[in-house]
Amino acid sequence: MFCSPDDTVPLDWPRLQSHLRGCGHDLDLDAPPRQFAGGLGNLNFLIDFDGRPCVLRRPPFGEIPRGANDMAREHRVLSRLWEAFPLAPQSVLYSADVSVLGAHFLVMDYRPGEVIGGTLAAGLDSRQVGPALSAMLVRLLVSLHAVDPAPIGLADLGRPEGFLQRACEGWAHRAHQASDASNGPLVTELASWLKMRVVPGGAPTLLHCDFKLDNIVLNPRTLEPTAVLDWDMATRGDPLFDLATLLSYWTEAGDPASMQALGQMPTAQPGFWTRAQVLSAYVAQTGRDVSNFIFYRVLALFKLAVVFLQLGARHRAGATTDARYARLSALGHDILDFTHAVAHGRAH
Repeated sequence: MFCSPDDTVPLDWPRLQSHLRGCGHDLDLDAPPRQFAGGLGNLNFLIDFDGRPCVLRRPPFGEIPRGANDMAREHRVLSRLWEAFPLAPQSVLYSADVSVLGAHFLVMDYRPGEVIGGTLAAGLDSRQVGPALSAMLVRLLVSLHAVDPAPIGLADLGRPEGFLQRACEGWAHRAHQASDASNGPLVTELASWLKMRVVPGGAPTLLHCDFKLDNIVLNPRTLEPTAVLDWDMATRGDPLFDLATLLSYWTEAGDPASMQALGQMPTAQPGFWTRAQVLSAYVAQTGRDVSNFIFYRVLALFKLAVVFLQLGARHRAGATTDARYARLSALGHDILDFTHAVAHGRAH
């Protein structure tokens, strides 16, 4: 759950303590901050803030792609979303002062519990818990998409008009920046495929934009959700983009090795729903038209591949020495191949 002292990213905690004191808050350093393990993005630390446990979040070190790791956006969303979606932790402080920790940051409520990544914990039988976890993921996504943003001050979040077209253009731009001679032609072809097939998009809803199992905190005894995390990309747009993002991580037993190597969710194990079952359940609960879902599916997979290409580029540039990043460029390339197969009907 927590990094070892040797793997913990050092921050200037006394400087933060002084900064928070000037804002009328207390950071107790008698209880040393502890960095949460896992994840490849933002840095998260458990701190004692105003006498209670909270989480400090700041972006990773190194160059950040435009629009990524947006603590200001996350604070805006989490300072209000909890009122309508109780599983969203409340953000209680945001600082744009990069002189404190080297980047902007926020402090939010801490929700204790367990997180399931690519494997189930010992003692959990996928045949028993898989169906319940599958249903829970769909239920939470449906409930998020049902939130009315107006009463909680989020009616002007993002720019839903033209959301999908901008997503195609933005991820194509990022892909070209992170690609090399080995995958450049494939990036160009997939970007063209998406541009030619972009759909108008459905009625906008609030979007998480990285909704998956390891962004959900669970009660370790009941496996009921206690929190949904990582809202730094939240916006308003077509809800099928959120669903396709979830399914981009949703591996099945017959998927190629590149998808199995994702290690994001244990859905390839017996008992978990298939992607088709997830799509069917979402449609049954929302009534949304998914006749053009292949576009969303390809866009979400393309985005996933680009994210790994970007993370791999960070490692090559020396922005991180985390050994986990070393393989990500190759993984991103392999997911581009899978995306191409899905786009042309050779995979689903």
